[in-house]
Amino acid sequence: MAADDRTQADDRREPRTGPPPLGAAFWRLWASSALSNLADGIFKVALPLVAIRFTDSPTLIAGLTFALTLPWLLFALPAGALADRLDRRRAMLGANTVRAVLLAVLALAAVTGTGSIWVLYAVAVCVGVTETIYDTSAQSILPQVVPRDRLSRANGRLHAAELTANEFVGPPVGGFLVAAGVAMAFVAPVALWAAAVGALLLVRGSFRIERERRTTMRADIAEGLRFLWRNRLLRTLAAMVGLFNFAGSATWAVLVLYAVGPGSAMGLSEPAYGLLLTASAAGSLLGSLLADRIERLLGRSRSIALTVFVGALFVGAPALTADPLLVGAAFFAGGVSIAVWNVITVSLRQRITPDRLLGRLNSAYRLLAWGTMPLGAAAGGLLAQFLGLRAVFAVMALLVLVRIFGMLVVNDRTIDAAEHEAARQS
Repeated sequence: MAADDRTQADDRREPRTGPPPLGAAFWRLWASSALSNLADGIFKVALPLVAIRFTDSPTLIAGLTFALTLPWLLFALPAGALADRLDRRRAMLGANTVRAVLLAVLALAAVTGTGSIWVLYAVAVCVGVTETIYDTSAQSILPQVVPRDRLSRANGRLHAAELTANEFVGPPVGGFLVAAGVAMAFVAPVALWAAAVGALLLVRGSFRIERERRTTMRADIAEGLRFLWRNRLLRTLAAMVGLFNFAGSATWAVLVLYAVGPGSAMGLSEPAYGLLLTASAAGSLLGSLLADRIERLLGRSRSIALTVFVGALFVGAPALTADPLLVGAAFFAGGVSIAVWNVITVSLRQRITPDRLLGRLNSAYRLLAWGTMPLGAAAGGLLAQFLGLRAVFAVMALLVLVRIFGMLVVNDRTIDAAEHEAARQS
């Protein structure tokens, strides 16, 4: 790959006074990802805040999260096959361009007064489809940009930028923009996605994986599924994160009803709600920067086990209290645990999967890991409708704790064996 050659040349020019450099191509990818995730963060917070101007139905509000995440259930596998067939950088460019156009249409609808809850639903589904292509390609391109022995550090830096933009800066900005005007809340992501496209254009080189023979999309998808199914470690991790995302999506889908408005349990304003969400982002930022140290201190399996228990607190805190400070503290701790989980498990996945299969493996993994999110959103809306909001948080916290049984498989011996086998076959 041309990009790999250039990164190696950069490494030769820079003095080795500290950790090996990640290279110019990585930092351009990092900048593009930060801008794209900032747009994402604004949009995903603005969407439910705009929706409550059209309806106060828990089912319809939760349904927006269902619509936004449904493509991960329906389109994840084709997105992975495309990431292994197409130039991954170009796939990311196309996805962000389409997202910018969709939000421009939504801003126009707001200005002309033609917006409705159903327009929000339609755009949410379309944005969700483009997200599957962008995210799968973005996660698959990284081993082509930096060497595998630097993936933990690269993923930590990338994850820190993504979470800071998506959850730390995006939510409060989204809240303030909705308060200022619906159109502004949709125009801002358009500009940010356009800037992300510009930064990604600076990443030179080809990022298409060479293929030995022509195959069908169906055969490609089947090969990725077989690789995941036959790898017990990856299969278990996918199931564990899928269960967490089901629970997290259920709680996140109805949290706005629990937190925002004078009649809600927490009684927060729209900007204050955005600030509450930044607590988990602040924790994620800290966790991303410390993940490699935590991994070295505790070991990978102990670090992952710790995230299971902290994750239950993250999901279940609103069932115990409506105090914004206490809920915010739980969100902060949960953010740390999510970042540690992501850096360790994503780096592991990239190390033990061949480049030619990485797009399909990532999509098959996310079918289990993220495909549960629309189901969780639907479950959260229904539980809230019939049992109340607090019941959603309590039930989902118990569900998160069930993941501890996965640690019977996810241990240091299994992880080391998987990495050894991947190194032997490479």
